[in-house]
Amino acid sequence: MELVDLSLRFRGQPNDVVDQVSLAVGQGEVLCVVGESGCGKSVTAMALMGLLSPDYSIISSGNLNVGGISFDLTRDALPREMRGSRVAMIFQEPMTSLNPVFRIGDQICEAILSHGNVSRSDAMARAEEMLKRVGIANPAQRLFEFPHQLSGGMRQRVMIAMALANDPQVLIADEPTTALDVTIQAQILDLIRDLRDDTGMGTIMITHDLGVVAEIADRVAVMYGGQVVEQGPVRDVFENPQHPYTIGLMSAMPRLDRPGGRLAIVPGTVPAISNMPDGCRFRTRCAFATSECERRPGLSEFAAQHSVACHFAPLEENIGVTA
Repeated sequence: MELVDLSLRFRGQPNDVVDQVSLAVGQGEVLCVVGESGCGKSVTAMALMGLLSPDYSIISSGNLNVGGISFDLTRDALPREMRGSRVAMIFQEPMTSLNPVFRIGDQICEAILSHGNVSRSDAMARAEEMLKRVGIANPAQRLFEFPHQLSGGMRQRVMIAMALANDPQVLIADEPTTALDVTIQAQILDLIRDLRDDTGMGTIMITHDLGVVAEIADRVAVMYGGQVVEQGPVRDVFENPQHPYTIGLMSAMPRLDRPGGRLAIVPGTVPAISNMPDGCRFRTRCAFATSECERRPGLSEFAAQHSVACHFAPLEENIGVTA
């Protein structure tokens, strides 16, 4: 799947909340999209899934290619029949994503029946198979239980089962480990990795947790202020970050080899979308900003498959900075 040059804004806002974002994920690959809250990660996912209402959002540019089928997102949303069958999404909070008044089996069956010409009994059998596949014990019993009867980790597994019930080519996981304890987080990440290996699906995982990125990603895209500021293979970005924002994120992570040390911070706060600076959107918080940064830097490749939107990359040569 490839998303090219997506730009959108909310009605009444002067600036794009997602600005010329391009992402691609291949078969069997995990792409993590990382950034702090409000940077546009989830809005990008909702836009490519066709889940944003034109009543409050305007897509000014963007093309989506899924399995050789292309869509101009300014005119055509991802068709309903492709949501769940070609591209599926796990939403951030399973308790609010699952309908509290319907049994688990009914909700998975609805996803299956809406995309296939199968009987309800076959759909229920498929639902039981998917619950077993995602590691839920006693799946035949769980089919007839309500969401409130399951733990948070089990509800997240139900969401994964529902998303994969129609064998999608691409899975979008929007912070699938949020609000789960670390043990369950590890189980969910292992499950997604195993399912990826078994099915060959591409996975876009949205997160703000760099530990999750290091654990599961093949490639990573760093977003700030609605823009992709750096992307590349996860090892390259982690070992040689080139955007000052990426360096700030890395520096803010606790280090086992530096016990008791103070964590670095990224000074300032993200500007409101109505007050985004011209040029580089990070320049008001960047220690290296100059008048040159009033001109927007393009996302350009400075090493093999490693791109950065900074006028001064590589920083080691132009500023003398080492991450």
